[in-house]
Amino acid sequence: MATALATMMAMPGVPLVRHATPVDELARLRDALGPGCPRLLVKRDDLLSFGLGGNKVRKMQTVAAEALAAGADTLITAGGLQSNHCRVTAATGAALGLRVVLVLNGEAPAAPTANTRLDRLFGAEIRFVSSRDDRNPAMERTAAELRAAGRRPFVVPIGASTPTGALGFARGVVELSEAGIRPDAIVHASSSGGTQAGLVAGCALVGLASRVVGVSADESRASLAAIVGRLLDGIADRLGARPASVGADRPVEVDDGQVGGGYGVPTSASIEALELLARREGILLDPVYTAKAAAGLIARVRAGEFDRGQTVLFWHTGGQVAFFQ
Repeated sequence: MATALATMMAMPGVPLVRHATPVDELARLRDALGPGCPRLLVKRDDLLSFGLGGNKVRKMQTVAAEALAAGADTLITAGGLQSNHCRVTAATGAALGLRVVLVLNGEAPAAPTANTRLDRLFGAEIRFVSSRDDRNPAMERTAAELRAAGRRPFVVPIGASTPTGALGFARGVVELSEAGIRPDAIVHASSSGGTQAGLVAGCALVGLASRVVGVSADESRASLAAIVGRLLDGIADRLGARPASVGADRPVEVDDGQVGGGYGVPTSASIEALELLARREGILLDPVYTAKAAAGLIARVRAGEFDRGQTVLFWHTGGQVAFFQ
């Protein structure tokens, strides 16, 4: 395990951020949830200083280093109109002097807002496709076109959810451990699986026994758990380690009870969670991911899943830019 941890920490990374994000108490939220509520903490990755922050920044530090090592001069990736990952990829290209081409599903807005507006501000070229299923073929066509023109494109999978990207996020768990914080459970938003795989692997590598509960924004429990499992196997291969050393032998905990009408569709519970965090703590969530994750946390607290003496950490993965679309 120590060797695998050392291998992870020695991986190349582009220093998009050079500071740890704070961990804050959620004392007023705890009071609002009643006397049986456990101690609540929040890891403020929404405050990462690069590109308006969020979990994608940690992933892009390692993925961008991989692209540079491959000699890339262009990053190609895809997502929805309000993709946080695309916004961070665009900012990464700006910071590293790389061209960025984004494939977004949906109609080109007459007046770009929120993340789509920032994509353009960071200098990315945007190509629109009609559906989510069209994104990967469009990325491959774009890559072929650029290669034919003599460029060196690097295709970043949606969400940067690769073993390399997940390991970039796992480094955040090292940051948490070095701060002496050892929660009984970590609750976070999960969608493309890379963040959850990184959290599971990071906890295993630093010896944290924390449960990692991913609250799905769109995928079913079985589908998302399978994605996380495959990423954990890839992480083990990347580190030359046994799967158990990166937590691949642990059950993958996915809560799909907050999906509601699907991706980006608020629920009454997610609206309540968004308002509670804003009015009790002055913390802004986003309507797509973190509001549903906080709703999942609140539901578990109200169901009595945690003891008052336990510590539960909510990992704020950012994305609040989408609030302004």
